[in-house]
Amino acid sequence: MAPSVWKVLSEDSRRQILLLLRERDMYPTEIAKYFDTTLAAVSTNLRILKDADLIQETREGQKKRYSINPKTSMEIKDFFDKMWGHSLNDLKEFVEETSNKEKNHGIRKK
Repeated sequence: MAPSVWKVLSEDSRRQILLLLRERDMYPTEIAKYFDTTLAAVSTNLRILKDADLIQETREGQKKRYSINPKTSMEIKDFFDKMWGHSLNDLKEFVEETSNKEKNHGIRKK
């Protein structure tokens, strides 16, 4: 049984790995350079992320390269869009309206 995506994401190192992989596909040794832990600890986190279907593994000979799983990433994004999307749109509109009012009244932001 695959671990809960939310439980997997509760660990900071795993979230940091996802952010690194968002930029580009990477090998475990490349990822390990960003952490003050062992390669074994990074490999454990990669396995957990893979088991949760958050990342994908590609074999290149004896090496493994990791990348974000776009399907699972989009499911997470969709969840937050549903949860916060309306509120974020309201905030965006408020900020834009406030900015326009300030411009129209000669108020300058610092």
